[in-house]
Amino acid sequence: QVQLVESGGGLVQAGGSLRLSCAASGRGFSSYAMGWFRRLPGQEREFVAAITGGGASTYYADSVQGRFTISRDNGKNTVYLQMNSLKPEDTAVYYCAVKITYSSWYREKEYAYWGQGTQVTVSS
Repeated sequence: QVQLVESGGGLVQAGGSLRLSCAASGRGFSSYAMGWFRRLPGQEREFVAAITGGGASTYYADSVQGRFTISRDNGKNTVYLQMNSLKPEDTAVYYCAVKITYSSWYREKEYAYWGQGTQVTVSS
């Protein structure tokens, strides 16, 4: 059983940066592809970014491409989301999860073992 704990959220002004962390417990972390999703107020959870187990390949939503960077440190069982040039529309609860299928990188149902989420608020 994998348990995930997100941290690093907070309040930041537009144009600022935050780095989110997702710490995983359990064995075999380096074999898991990981993803970040977010839930904007009143909306469904949406894909943000994903990374393969070894970190060689990454995937991004169009809305964050060029501003956000996903990375991982398998020695620390942690995946990160560096968020730069933040916009008010990035305000959301951010979640990390383990990818459990070999299908689409972008669908919520391909992921499991969700963390509790961390709130990111970007003020204008």
